[in-house]
Amino acid sequence: MNKRWIRKSLVVGQLAIGIAQAQPGTVRPLEPCACPVAIDSSFRTRCAYLIVPENRSKQNGKTIKLPFVLVESKNPNKKKDPLLFTGGGPGASSLGWAKGAAQSLVINDRDCIALEQRGTRYAVPHLSSPELSEAIKESYRKNLNKDSMMVVGVKRYKNALAARGIDLSGYNTDETVSDIHDLIATLRLDSVNLAGISYSGGLMLAVLRKDPSRIRSLILDSPLPTFVPIDEDEPANFNESLQILFERVARDSTNKTVYGNLKERFQQYFTAIGGKTFYIPYLEKGTTDTVRIAYTRSELLGIIVNTSLKRLPQVITDLIKGTHYPYIKRFLDDTFESGNGPSGMRLSVYCADQTAYHREKISQQLYDAFPYLKGYHINDVYRELCDCWQVPPVKPETKQPFYSNKPALLADGELDNACRPLYIDMIHHYMPNSQRLLFRNKGHGVGGPEMTRFMQSFLTNPYQKLESASPDIVVY
Repeated sequence: MNKRWIRKSLVVGQLAIGIAQAQPGTVRPLEPCACPVAIDSSFRTRCAYLIVPENRSKQNGKTIKLPFVLVESKNPNKKKDPLLFTGGGPGASSLGWAKGAAQSLVINDRDCIALEQRGTRYAVPHLSSPELSEAIKESYRKNLNKDSMMVVGVKRYKNALAARGIDLSGYNTDETVSDIHDLIATLRLDSVNLAGISYSGGLMLAVLRKDPSRIRSLILDSPLPTFVPIDEDEPANFNESLQILFERVARDSTNKTVYGNLKERFQQYFTAIGGKTFYIPYLEKGTTDTVRIAYTRSELLGIIVNTSLKRLPQVITDLIKGTHYPYIKRFLDDTFESGNGPSGMRLSVYCADQTAYHREKISQQLYDAFPYLKGYHINDVYRELCDCWQVPPVKPETKQPFYSNKPALLADGELDNACRPLYIDMIHHYMPNSQRLLFRNKGHGVGGPEMTRFMQSFLTNPYQKLESASPDIVVY
């Protein structure tokens, strides 16, 4: 770490103490810290906490710490507009991206910065506590109603965080947008490129909306626009991705006996088991007594949602045949060993961003249209949980679309079951200087070497039309 840089930044930050909040970004104090993730030692890295208010709407002076990692390009003629990334989820950690950035083409021309969002893994505080996960485990051990125990767990979770003095109303997209602008101001960046994935794709759009003056370009992978009501879309998104998969299986499979009519068989089976309860004998690690654990269609659908595209046809075929055991056992192993349920940051953001603006009537329409999904929560944050979490909504203007001439690279997978390619088309409608990439054989979060090459070309000249040499990647 460059200690001279840290000392200089601390002086700059301390000068800002006591100064009233300025728009759009305020120079904040920095506090040196060890890098939470290991970066290639051949690179010069800068790691520090950005000190920001926990809740900018309250004048109580309480602050939180957001770590960031800046990896410097070795290029002596590097560009002065770094690439700034923060993670998706919401609730995912961001700093691991910096390790990958140091090994990518992007670092050849510019510095790369990863900012940990408030409430996530390396932030102080981290909105983590075991109460919800324990309630979910209890529901399986005792065969209690899962939805009811989720509510019980969320109440316990909220009380545990409140006992630590955490103000949950300060953890939302509006506050994180201000955090990012504060980091830009504190680092004295005149121009910056923003990169986001999934939730943070929409987050970066909100950063652009608040103040575009220092934003050079955006790179958004499988973005969830802030103006999209994902709670009202996601069951239909899941269904649409499955239909594309089923069409490919029907067209390309050489084993018609196993994979023939997979779409019809899937819909018939998962509609028929809607009210059914299944049981599995299960021995929890560290215990001596086998217990009979109940599961339903919801667990089976959850397995499908979280299965890789390559394995999905086989997994769906097995489940339809009644071969549940290996999949449910693995699901229970993960639940008991690693925990389950949304993080506190995920709860706070989705309750403020989505559920507060969600219309229950639309959900009923979705289940009427897709009866094999009825009662299944694709998003693990939903109305009953948010009624317990009780955080205020983000500002209405955060949920509104806006026009911008800034250049943007928008990418998605054709088999994305969460944020459909429709979303990058919608963003393009409002951003005429954007370019779209459709990865035909990928799902949510395209990433990978091909995406990195497109990013490098785009950052070199954001207005130059990209070209694809692969039929599996469509530029439009």
